[in-house]
Amino acid sequence: MKPRDNTPIGGLSITGALPHLLLLTAIFFINFLARIILAPLLPEIQTELGIGYRSAGNLFFILSTGYFLSLLSTSYLAGRFQHRTIIIAASIGMGLVLFTVPVITTIAGFRTLVFLLGLTAGLYLPSGISAITRLTRPSHWGRALAIHELAPNMAFILAPLAAELALRHATWRSGLTLLGSGILLLGLLYTRHGRGTDFHGQVPDRQAIRDLLGQPSLWLMVALFSLGITSTLGTYAMLPLYLVSSQGIDHSSANTLLAASRVAALPMAFAGGWLADRFGPLSTIRLIFLLTGLATIAIGLLKGPWLQGAVFCQPVLAVCFFPAGFSALSALSPPNYRNIAVSLTIPSAFLFGGGAVPLAIGWFGDAGHFPQAFILTGLLIILGSGLTLLLPPINR
Repeated sequence: MKPRDNTPIGGLSITGALPHLLLLTAIFFINFLARIILAPLLPEIQTELGIGYRSAGNLFFILSTGYFLSLLSTSYLAGRFQHRTIIIAASIGMGLVLFTVPVITTIAGFRTLVFLLGLTAGLYLPSGISAITRLTRPSHWGRALAIHELAPNMAFILAPLAAELALRHATWRSGLTLLGSGILLLGLLYTRHGRGTDFHGQVPDRQAIRDLLGQPSLWLMVALFSLGITSTLGTYAMLPLYLVSSQGIDHSSANTLLAASRVAALPMAFAGGWLADRFGPLSTIRLIFLLTGLATIAIGLLKGPWLQGAVFCQPVLAVCFFPAGFSALSALSPPNYRNIAVSLTIPSAFLFGGGAVPLAIGWFGDAGHFPQAFILTGLLIILGSGLTLLLPPINR
């Protein structure tokens, strides 16, 4: 029997909610890690399954498609099922999917696996955010969400290191299976100790969705977030394969470099927030896209130590987009529609930046133009900065 949830809305301080918050953060950490660890494992997966660069990039498009469909459905699922049920289903579902890795021997089977991984992983985030805002007082939401957001940041740092550990002492299959065990155990733990999620969500108002879809500013923000995710997750997905297969850097050095760049990127999110507050979100986005685009172009142009410097600097710059991006999205959306605007923007942007872009980079790699793929991606990011000029001014 599940425990009765007596948590009042906004009832706990950050200290009182901390044990439950840490459990949700741990679930989010492995949820995110299981999706992005495919990138540093990709050279080994490509070799074992005998696939080309395009097929390797297609794995991220398939994963993103499952994630996209799942995110779109979560608002309607939350109207029928409690958030608690959805969080548990996401965790146990991911665990069961990852348990099938050892028996997958064909590329068709692995494509099915990554689609199901994206489909189950996408269930968590909206319900996880709802749980946090249900547990904590509104005055503590910022700190609570900041703790929760440590999960993806730490996952970006630890994914290359965890991949290297798995490849040195076991196999990529056993590494993914171990992650499945972790998320499954956390899901079971949540069935016993989870709190703050015994409530349903509200089904989105169809008229509100139609109103938002009719606003050009929403589509421009979808484009900007697509490029923001391109500059972070999209390039990250194919970068290990590029460094190892195209540039001749060994697995260990490539994974260490990726991890170090993500450590340096951690404090830069705060710098992005400060810039957005000081100069406005749209001006900040223009600057960040210009610098990030140049760094992405440098990855395609440079070699040796200069290439390593570009790989280190690129995510440090790219991560600055998101505070300014969410600030602009909030400012340009009507207050009552902001949550719906986020729900419409992020899935579409993730499908493009985290799915279509890796697929396109892989296609260029198969054609013998791997470096040119990063050059064109950088140019696309730079050109995207001009989209901010089409948005209405934001009063601060």
